[in-house]
Amino acid sequence: MKLSELLAIVSAEPITTGPAAIIASDTSLVADPKHDPDLQGIAVLDQAAPGMLSFIDGKKWASQIDQTQASALILPRDPELQAQATARGIAWLSTDQPRYLFAQAIACFYQPWQLPLVHHSSAVIDPTVAMGEEVAIGAHVVIHGDVTIGNGVQIHANVVIYPGVRICDRTILHANCVIHEGTIIGTNCVIHSGAVIGAEGFGYVPLPPPSPYRWHPMPQSGRTILEDRVVVGCNTTIDRPAVGDTRIGTGTKIDNLVQIGHGCQIGADSLICAQVGMAGATHLGQQVILAGQVGISGQVTLGDHTTVAAQSGVHQSLAANAKVAGYPAMDHRLWLRVMAHIKKLPQLWQRVKVLEQQINSQPHQKPQSMD
Repeated sequence: MKLSELLAIVSAEPITTGPAAIIASDTSLVADPKHDPDLQGIAVLDQAAPGMLSFIDGKKWASQIDQTQASALILPRDPELQAQATARGIAWLSTDQPRYLFAQAIACFYQPWQLPLVHHSSAVIDPTVAMGEEVAIGAHVVIHGDVTIGNGVQIHANVVIYPGVRICDRTILHANCVIHEGTIIGTNCVIHSGAVIGAEGFGYVPLPPPSPYRWHPMPQSGRTILEDRVVVGCNTTIDRPAVGDTRIGTGTKIDNLVQIGHGCQIGADSLICAQVGMAGATHLGQQVILAGQVGISGQVTLGDHTTVAAQSGVHQSLAANAKVAGYPAMDHRLWLRVMAHIKKLPQLWQRVKVLEQQINSQPHQKPQSMD
């Protein structure tokens, strides 16, 4: 594929963000249309070979332009970086969003593997299932009764779908995931391998003595709802509540090994990284970011655009646009100051010991009389 052909493809249907489209706004092909390299693939900057396309985000990576073997680069709108690439004979495209344009370019060279459009002979499908068109079903899939499958859905090997589930168009269920009863999954969702959606929430009622046992199970009769374009990572679990819904908002992306408790409500376009744990009835606003290993206690609310740093523990509700870190979570700027002082604790302890020795070495003085 020529660089000019790639440019035509990624510019054909640009996605807009606000007033401007994320497309290549300038290119070395304007000044030198004959230098239009053949591209065989894509690679990271320091591993790119001749015939490869790569990208850089900004001047932080400028030194690698002088070392890379890439034939073409996607650059930010920076005349200095463009001149640097031109001086090395590297063709380039420029844009406000190099990483996004690179993601578009990857899609020109790579497409994820898809199941063939057949129902594998080993699949067990209840006759009451309402099946859409062009549904692909892999080996050893089990689909129970009263299930609705939309058009273009892919169901990979060993998936189990319980009764009363609805899966909308073009959703992909990867191998070994389990979809429990009553779950609703929207269009264009991706559920990765080993995920469990809609299992019973962790709900028990404590019983006083002289009851023969301590914990009575609370029936979990609610539903789990994933709105459109939700991605759920491998081995993530999203529980259904006793009553009502657990809901994951449109466009939210959830990493591997995340636990979302019963009754949680997650707003649209949120990002939840690996090993996050959310206790029941947590509410997240829109575009909330939870970094890796964040823990959230139950029944708290995080406002829109909140960001929680990795390994933080959140025990209280947070206003919109909050940025917190640490355990317990505090304002991120305060946390940075606290961490700076913690590094000085050994020296501070030595100073305290010296001061104590100086005080103890002084002769004892009786307090002056108030008379």
